[in-house]
Amino acid sequence: MYKDLIETEHHIRKDELVVMLVGQPNTGKTTIFNALTHSHFSTVNYPGSTVDYSVGELQIPSGFKAQIVDTPGILSLTPHSPDEEVSISSLFNHPEFGVPDVVVVMADATQLSRQIYLAGQIKAAGFRCVMAVTMSDLLEKRGLKLDAGKLGILAGMPAIPVQGIRKRGLEELAEAIGKVYGSVPKQEIKRPDAGTLETISESYRIAEEIERSVIIATGEKTLEEALRIAKPHPDDLTLKLDKIFLHPVWGLVMFLLIMTGFFTAIFWLAAPLMDAVDAGFSLLGDFAGSTLGSGWMSDFISGGIITGFGAVMVFVPQIMILFLLLTILEDSGYLARGAMLVDKPLAAIGLNGRSFVPLLSGFACAIPAMMAARTIPNTRERMLTILIIPLMSCSARLPVYALLLAFLIPADKPWLGGLAMTGLYLAGLVSGAVVTALISKWTKQTEESSFILELPAYRLPQLSIIFKNTLYKSWLYLRKAGATILVISILIWGLTYFPVPDQHDTSVSGHLQESYAAQLGKVLEPVMQPMGFDWRVGVSLITAFAAREVFVSSLALTLNVTGDEETLQGSILSAMKTSVNEKTGLPLFTTATILGLLFYFIIAMQCISTLAVAKKETNGWKIPLLQLGVYTAVAYIGAVAIVQGLRFLGIS
Repeated sequence: MYKDLIETEHHIRKDELVVMLVGQPNTGKTTIFNALTHSHFSTVNYPGSTVDYSVGELQIPSGFKAQIVDTPGILSLTPHSPDEEVSISSLFNHPEFGVPDVVVVMADATQLSRQIYLAGQIKAAGFRCVMAVTMSDLLEKRGLKLDAGKLGILAGMPAIPVQGIRKRGLEELAEAIGKVYGSVPKQEIKRPDAGTLETISESYRIAEEIERSVIIATGEKTLEEALRIAKPHPDDLTLKLDKIFLHPVWGLVMFLLIMTGFFTAIFWLAAPLMDAVDAGFSLLGDFAGSTLGSGWMSDFISGGIITGFGAVMVFVPQIMILFLLLTILEDSGYLARGAMLVDKPLAAIGLNGRSFVPLLSGFACAIPAMMAARTIPNTRERMLTILIIPLMSCSARLPVYALLLAFLIPADKPWLGGLAMTGLYLAGLVSGAVVTALISKWTKQTEESSFILELPAYRLPQLSIIFKNTLYKSWLYLRKAGATILVISILIWGLTYFPVPDQHDTSVSGHLQESYAAQLGKVLEPVMQPMGFDWRVGVSLITAFAAREVFVSSLALTLNVTGDEETLQGSILSAMKTSVNEKTGLPLFTTATILGLLFYFIIAMQCISTLAVAKKETNGWKIPLLQLGVYTAVAYIGAVAIVQGLRFLGIS
């Protein structure tokens, strides 16, 4: 489906136009873009930023082929954040396409005066312009009708009514783009000044006059009455739904139910798919091992390449479900309502309502959660959200938590284990809140921090486009994050395999004790001693860096545990209870050391894939290295303090 997509390079021929779609948020710009390009597009970042833009192709009736660029939504040509500055600067000189040949300005017919202001700014800057007017069907439901011809004359550009979902007006829009390019002379492009309060007020006054002259009342009410009724109120369906979803009590109840369903779907719905992917790669690895025989090449292909790539693929079901649900919530208009409901609690720690969904998604997996943080427009708040997402207890921690809690809690008291597990999740939330509060206290806000959302009308999502977008974004994840994860996974395999084992010692434990990973573990053993552990737990922590859940299987390997999958946890627990520290002779696993290890896993940054995605989402290593260094240091110091403190109190 995506074989014809171009991800990073778009070669523009002389017979190709560059057309940019520009408009305010919630004007239906992306829907029109999808309809024009038939959803065959690629999405890339502006250089040096996390701002995305999409590119697709459109055939113009006059014989030209156009590259359509869907830019992020802007309110005006005066930026209010670094991301808006990137978007606006790219309009005047795109880093890849240069100055556009034609700009299509999106305009919501139900809020026309606001849209005309932006269109006037773009035209005054010297661009060839076409206005694509959306939501005209909603306007008609309110007893109003748009005179598109008159609007085009007064605005100084063709005005074409379009409906993306119903595919109406698209051919007329494409034809208008070709005519404007062929008939309107090219002008010098000049970025306008911000303007004074007086000039801005005058521009809006003119825009309101244009709106009044091009909208016609079709019912019994006068134009003044129809406009007055239409302006402050959305459509009837939106009003009815908002009485429930924005109710001070029932709104919160509905929000909790919806978010619970959202979390459950990501966590539980993805689980069998992840298991199937994991099982498939395990079978593939076993098949490769049995086919290729023994030797380092066989182990490299089965244990390095196949297992490494499987570690990437296992996250894809969660990513697909996350993007699918987020797009449905956003396209339906509910996501903005949910953000409003949790804004005040998050504002107390320096975030706002947009951070909630990424943080919630972090309980399933930090990778899609960081990608979901793209919806946060404020750069500081987005980076702060990405910074604390690894503190949310992801699903990879569950096997570790289950094993360590099973060591502490009697098997006949499972309810106690449930409470303890809840406490671990709450500990992640509290730690994230503490980090956010501290950073908010120590750092100054350089951007204007506000949470103003325009609530869009509720709409029925277009499932075909949602599914295509979900597939594409998942494919993009594999292309960009997968390579880094695969390379580092192969590196870890090399550390655990080499040097090649002695032919006389074919045991797994003997091989591992002579590996570079074991040698590294013994080098780090002095660091592990204050936590009460020896090199075996150190090796498990190193291998867990590939993925936290690897800690369990690695621990089984270093403790020389055998047994099938059904009895594996029992075998590990038995080995843990009988293991002693090789240096001190004391029990290796005790109440103190287990509690210290739990604290370590709550805080420590141990996930290659998360670091890779954090680097991609922040366009640099500053935040990933901060997460790796600070979180790991705090986790280690806290774990040592817990172990030594409990031992001092006589709790071993």
